[in-house]
Amino acid sequence: MTVDCLIEDHRWADIDLERLAGVATDAALERLGLAPDDFEISLLACNDTRIATLNADFRGKPKATNVLSWPSSERGAATDGEMPLRPKPGLDEELGDIAIAYDTCTKEAAEAGTPIVDHTMHLLVHGTLHLLGFDHERDADATLMEGLETEILGKLGIADPYRA
Repeated sequence: MTVDCLIEDHRWADIDLERLAGVATDAALERLGLAPDDFEISLLACNDTRIATLNADFRGKPKATNVLSWPSSERGAATDGEMPLRPKPGLDEELGDIAIAYDTCTKEAAEAGTPIVDHTMHLLVHGTLHLLGFDHERDADATLMEGLETEILGKLGIADPYRA
């Protein structure tokens, strides 16, 4: 997978975000039977101030969040719990954009007692799945997406982020 990484907050360099992004996005695409080399994602590594502005501008929620995603195409399933439409190599090379906020990510990881690398990998997989049309607004969609996240992360040696 080609991940075009723009690092605005240099604290991300401490955990080698560019390498993590490649691993996480490749794992998500491979799980879905897609060849990572056929696709591209743009990643903005920022802080809470920047992501709060983006969240306000695009979602009308003027507060910081951990990760935001902007798919290049609508791929969501029409029926709750069904698989989204697959991107087509050669037509849908650019899957979209992800923004991830250092402050919120490190705070959430600390509160959960999770290593920052593991939490970051989870959010990168989560954001990639959003670009691929997965969502968690409807119950069956959330179950599908969370199950995939858990499976992908498990193969990367990362514990289930949804376990109680």
